[in-house]
Amino acid sequence: MTFKAPDSLAEQIAHHLAERIIRGELKERERIQEQKVTQALNVSRGSVREALLILERRHLVVILPRRGAQVSELSASHVESLYALVMELYILLAVAVARTWREERDLQPFLAIQQRLLDNLQRGDIDAFVESSFDIMRAAFPFAANPYLQETVENLLPAISRTYHLALERRKSEMSQFLDSFARLLQAVIERDEAAIRTVLLDYGRHNSQLVLAALAER
Repeated sequence: MTFKAPDSLAEQIAHHLAERIIRGELKERERIQEQKVTQALNVSRGSVREALLILERRHLVVILPRRGAQVSELSASHVESLYALVMELYILLAVAVARTWREERDLQPFLAIQQRLLDNLQRGDIDAFVESSFDIMRAAFPFAANPYLQETVENLLPAISRTYHLALERRKSEMSQFLDSFARLLQAVIERDEAAIRTVLLDYGRHNSQLVLAALAER
């Protein structure tokens, strides 16, 4: 494989490796050897090192002194800590939308995503479904107008994606559950009901966390 666009080469490499980690092709604690990646992708070692730093920032790898990079662990404690934080960030985003939307057209991006999610569900396309679910957060970023919140969420999305794939591969019916939760969340946003927003998202977070923990226990 040969990548183009050298100005974004490290990001392309990081995306390629992230996809392999998220899908479980690269296992927990598996070492990522720079030389092998360099040869396999026909890229420079410096670009691979930069890509690994990006993946470390996104919580998919850890870089250990004198041992190099390895795929980060996905344990029960990691999952619980991740969901505890991410749900609070999602609440901040949803509340920002509820407080600042003014016209129906402001909500059109969310309705369009809802339709895409339904289409993904009908096709049974887990990859597209997970990516569309993250588009919800990205559509909310302009309402929050908080670059620190946006950067934090974006860096956590790959780790969340990893847990989603683990859960959905075992129980595809959970895609319907997500759609139901999103419909209730959207209604709470429309009604500017911040208490309901918090309830919907915390319930969803608990449910999905338990689902991921059950999937971990089955491995």
